[in-house]
Order: sequence, then C-alpha cells, then structure tokens
Amino acid sequence: MTTNTKTVTIINHFICGVETSGQGQDTKPVYNPATGEITAELRLANAADLEATVAAAKTAANTWGDTSLAKRTAVLFKFRELVAAHVDDLAELITAEHGKVLLDAKGEIARGLDVIEFACGIPELLKGDYSDQVSTGIDVFSFREPLGVVAGITPFNFPVMVPLWMAPMAIATGNAFILKPSHRVPSAAMLLAKLWKQAGLPDGVFQVLHGDREVVSGLLTHPDVDGISFVGSTPVAKHIAEVAAKHGKRVQALGGAKNHAIVMPDADLDHAADHLAAAAFGSAGQRCMAISVAVAVGDAADLLVKKVEQRAVAIKVGNGTEPGADMGPVISPESREFICKTVAAAEAAGAAMIVDGRNVIVPGHEEGFWVGPTVIDHVNTEMSAYTEEIFGPVLAVVRVKDLDAGIALINANPYGNGTAIFTSSGADARKFQRSVDVGMIGINVPLPVPVAYHSFGGWKASLFGDKHIYGPEGVSFFTRGKVVTSRWPEPANASGASYNFPSN
Repeated sequence: MTTNTKTVTIINHFICGVETSGQGQDTKPVYNPATGEITAELRLANAADLEATVAAAKTAANTWGDTSLAKRTAVLFKFRELVAAHVDDLAELITAEHGKVLLDAKGEIARGLDVIEFACGIPELLKGDYSDQVSTGIDVFSFREPLGVVAGITPFNFPVMVPLWMAPMAIATGNAFILKPSHRVPSAAMLLAKLWKQAGLPDGVFQVLHGDREVVSGLLTHPDVDGISFVGSTPVAKHIAEVAAKHGKRVQALGGAKNHAIVMPDADLDHAADHLAAAAFGSAGQRCMAISVAVAVGDAADLLVKKVEQRAVAIKVGNGTEPGADMGPVISPESREFICKTVAAAEAAGAAMIVDGRNVIVPGHEEGFWVGPTVIDHVNTEMSAYTEEIFGPVLAVVRVKDLDAGIALINANPYGNGTAIFTSSGADARKFQRSVDVGMIGINVPLPVPVAYHSFGGWKASLFGDKHIYGPEGVSFFTRGKVVTSRWPEPANASGASYNFPSN
C-alpha cells in the first residue's frame, strides 16, 4: 500500500448541528481501495464525545417528538429533494471509499430514496385506532410514540443505503438518530448530515459519531439510548443484540448471509446465468443479498456452469470511476487475503476451479485491493467456501439431484437472509416459496430486496430481534404503542366505582 502524497483530508464528527473534531485524539486512515492510497484520516470519538452526542440527541428528541406531523413531513420532503439533487456527489464519495462502480453507487442511493419517500407518508402510517362505546360511556383508542434516542450502526458495503433504511424511519416517527458509520466509508454520512440540516432538521436530531469498539459499547450501554439498529456480520449482530437487550434497549441486529439460488433444469439458463453473474459479482460480491451459492439441479448443472463461466470471464474489473467497469475492488487487503485463502482451501479439498480471480491485476492500479470473478464447481457443504460468508466475488456451485434436495440444503444452512429459484414451473416456485426457511425470496429474481413499503429482514442467524428494517415493521420498531381507556361522565349521572372487574 502506498500513502497519498497529497494533503490528507481530516474527517470530523457531526454533533448538534455542526462539524466538529471532538475531544478524541485517535484517528484511523481511510483508503481508496482501487488505488491502495490513504485519502483521509478519520477522527475517532472518545467517551466525552459520546456523552455530548447522546445529551444533544436526548434534548432534541424531547422537542422533535412533539413536533407536528406536518412539520416533520415538510423536512422529509425537503431532504428527499436534496438527496436526489446530490446523487452524483454521494456516488462519488461511495466509489472513492468503497470501490463499487459509480452506476452501482447510484443504484444504492435510489434504494435509499425509496425509503425516504415511504417515510414522507408518516401521517398515514402513524394513524391510531379508535373504538367507540366499548362499555357504557367508555371509549378506547391507541396511538404510537417515538422511542426517544436511537442509534444506527452501519456497515461498509452500503454507506448511503443502509443509513437511509434507518434514519428517515426513525426521524419521521419522532426520534433523534445517532449514526455510527463504518470507519472505512465515513464521508457519505457527513454529507447526509449536512443535507438533513439544510432540509431544516433541528440540531441534534441527526448526528454522526465516528468511532471504534469504545463508541459502539457506549451506545449499547448508555441509559439514554433507547434503541439500536445494526447491520453487519452475524457474530457482531448476536453480540449487539445480547448486550443491547441486557441494557433494556429495543434492538434489531441484521447479520450475515449465505444466499442460495436454485436453478432447475426447466429454467431459462441464459436468464439464470446472466442474473447469477450479476448477483454474485456485482459490487465485488460485497452485498448481504449477493448470491454466493448456485444450487444446480440435475441436468441443469453442466450447461449452467459453462454459461456462468462465459459471463464471469467477460466482466471488466477496474476502478469504479472508469467507464465500462463492471466491478471494482474489495474493501481491504485483509478481505482480499481471506477470499483468496478460502478459495485455495476449496481447491485443495477437491473443488473444480472454473474461473480463478485471485491474480487479477488492473493496469495503473497495481496497489488496489483486487479479486476478480471466481467460480468454483463441485463444492460440498464441508468446505469453508460453503460454510463461510466470503463476502467477495466468489460463486460456489453445489450440485443436487432434485428440488427437495435443494430445499433441504438451504434449510440446513444457519443463515436465512435471501434466496432465489430459477424455474418455469409455477408449481415448483410455489413449493419453494412455502418450504424454505428464509426471510426474502426471489422467483426468477436473484436479489429479492423488498420495496420500501414492505420490510427487509432475514431469518435464523441473519436477524436478531423481532422486527425487520424499514417499511411497516420499521415504523413499529421505532415507536411504542399506548392504549387509552377514556370516560367523561356527566356529574349528575356519574356511576359509582365497582370492586368487580368492569365489563359493561
């Protein structure tokens, strides 16, 4: 890796409406993974910065939660327009720090905009229920209130989309939101903070706090933080869910994935191969919804592998800012090393190397963190290439005899985030969707990420907590219900109290 000889940018926090260096003295480097250069130094918060951020959020939450729905939605509509106007700026920041190609970065922002638009309808989503005359002179009604202060701890792979899956829902429902983004991709979060402020959001309602384990631990245990939303690896998600719950916080912790796509012999194999390649190698495989296992059924296997091979070798690997690039680098040297080690282990264990991307070189970017598209055939469930969440551009092909065997394979896997089937049989598709223990299912669709007015969430080791992210369940997660039983007796007709449980 080489260090950039230019002046290195300092990336600060965004606390109570202003960009600030905070009191912490430690920093971490931020890299451009396509070049290997250090492009910025990120300031890390200390305990005092955490206290200041939470205090500002608590003060802001008290006021923002009482702000009218009309005023909240006015801010959300303005924020939506500002994000849409800054798509190019946000995409450039994503590509510079994550490495994904610009078109993919813009697609990420578009999915975030979907959630902002959904949150703009919060008055309809927060309507309560009313039951008249449930007993003589008594009415019952219910409504939902914000939690208070909530924190979002987000991963490197979607620097804009995942924060926008959380923050608009939290803010629309009346909470103050603290974003702790990945230290690898901090710049887009800072631009989002500035856009929230420009939209008219009061200071303290959206803040950005950069940090390491000390900050995360502080958010999980701080008595004034009421909820935690997390996306990341399964071991960390499990830890966060346990610690946050132990400290009385509402928590949703989305973990890892090992997404399978079954390809039936009656499928359109060209369609399947096109979409498998895109789903496995897009964003260098660094998506929690990436297809990492192709389950080839019966006679489909040989031809499917050949067609996927043809598409994999045609993919252009390069800097995400270059026209025509299909796939960028992986996030770090450590990630590249892990991917290559896992592929080597599979090959040593007897897997067939169909396409090997371990030695890809991008001219002019030799110091970048490159791994090319990789296809491994005849993978079995004992290999680490199957058991590990590789999080890189690797597609493992597992062969099974029939649909039942494919479903059993999927259900035996500890993850349950996303899955897909490619088939021309409605009966097989229906059997599949009803039988798999997975939260999000695609039928001839490889990346079944729900639209914003549904909710995103997996099963099993892919989700800890009982609420999915964004959509209707997002509204539920960021609010608590109240039920009011009301009587307004007229003084002359007031009935006496009863020692019996009232019923009529």
